[in-house]
Amino acid sequence: MNIPRPAAPRRGSREVVQVFYRHAHQEFPYEPDFAVETKTEKLLCEPKRAAEMTDEVVPAKARAAVEWCKHATEHARTLGGKPWSYLLIPHDAITASATLDGLIATFATTTPQ
Repeated sequence: MNIPRPAAPRRGSREVVQVFYRHAHQEFPYEPDFAVETKTEKLLCEPKRAAEMTDEVVPAKARAAVEWCKHATEHARTLGGKPWSYLLIPHDAITASATLDGLIATFATTTPQ
């Protein structure tokens, strides 16, 4: 089981969310590309080139990020905070007409797969 570790200290002017994933019997660090906060939730967003979506490392990272979100949500709830979700978004789904709500509805994952 991947136990989330605390986020790394601030890098520059942003906080870094670092997740650890397992692949080929080893543990590796992973930093999702974006953290987004809305009025009701927090999101870890990972745009990925559509051709890379089937790479075996991508689901390993996604599972670890979803697990991180689960633990972050549990912690946030004890403090009255917002839930976390993970979005793995193929690059070709990000268009001029795409909305954050639409991307959330299509790509948000809250359960490890």
